[in-house]
Amino acid sequence: MLRVGLTGGVACGKSTVAKMFADLGATIVDADLIAHELYRPGHEVLQELVRHFGPEILKPTGELDRAKLATLVFDGGRVEELNKIVHPAVIRQQDQWMRSLGEKDPYAVAIVEAALILEAGVKDRFDRIIVVTCKPAQKVTRFAQRTGISEDAARADVERRAKAQMPDEEKARCADFVIDNSGSIEQTRHQVQQIYSELKALAKRLGF
Repeated sequence: MLRVGLTGGVACGKSTVAKMFADLGATIVDADLIAHELYRPGHEVLQELVRHFGPEILKPTGELDRAKLATLVFDGGRVEELNKIVHPAVIRQQDQWMRSLGEKDPYAVAIVEAALILEAGVKDRFDRIIVVTCKPAQKVTRFAQRTGISEDAARADVERRAKAQMPDEEKARCADFVIDNSGSIEQTRHQVQQIYSELKALAKRLGF
């Protein structure tokens, strides 16, 4: 089985690219979805977040208020504190998922979509790293469209989140493959198809 990390900056199009890989036959897991599971009421990770950041990060229903947590973390310079609580649990879940998939299909291409693979220092857990990039202005526009906020608000949020991440140029230097998502959807799809052919060939070699 081939373990692939798919990463990139905020609003660069990671999920779009992940869907393209899935359409070609790759198996995808989204680190954000894993985190959502860890944030559910009663989970030890959420309990630890409340102990660390305070009960104000909870909604009246007992669910995590992600917007309040994000404000505390990004505006307060506490990203590293959050990561120390969440990342180990997410990584354990990712590893378990990949092990299970590998047992079922030794020729699988397993792709983990996650924003902070490089920042978290887990690059070596993967056989290959793919970095998705796009132009800075596109990130703002896409983030505004995705969240339904103004471009000014989106710009401030993108800049705030980007401070917790490596610059795109640095991410690209760490990558085995770089997908430029600045052009048309078909241009992006063409890059994905080329890379997937290489990944499948490598997965087949590793499976023997």
